[in-house]
Amino acid sequence: MINRKGFTLIELMVVVFIVGILAAVAIPIMRGRIDAAKWSEGKAAAGSIRTAARAFCAERGPAYTYAGTTIGQLGFTMRAAGVAGDLDGKYFSEECYAIAWNGYDDYLITVTAAAATGTEEPTTPASVTLDETGLFTEI
Repeated sequence: MINRKGFTLIELMVVVFIVGILAAVAIPIMRGRIDAAKWSEGKAAAGSIRTAARAFCAERGPAYTYAGTTIGQLGFTMRAAGVAGDLDGKYFSEECYAIAWNGYDDYLITVTAAAATGTEEPTTPASVTLDETGLFTEI
């Protein structure tokens, strides 16, 4: 009497099939988590810009003309002569950030998904905005 131990071809095919289904479900979920992690860098920098904008408003008061004020004027070191600026990160570079002023303590910070040199950009959403109240909106 021969005692054979092991798996049949059918059993192996069932296991491969189940692993394939799990991979098909898990990969999109993980991709979304990766994008969310990348966006945390952009949102953190937008929060820093917001803090600087609030200080900028407090220093100048309501009589100052805010239209045209740039992120560099808020005190951030921008890229110069091949040296990374304050807003250059792994997934977002300084070109990804913009601020639009409507007046004293009324602004909108926009972070746009664009890859920093040599990295992969987040795929969704295309951009995120942060208003003066601290509310993030995905576009």
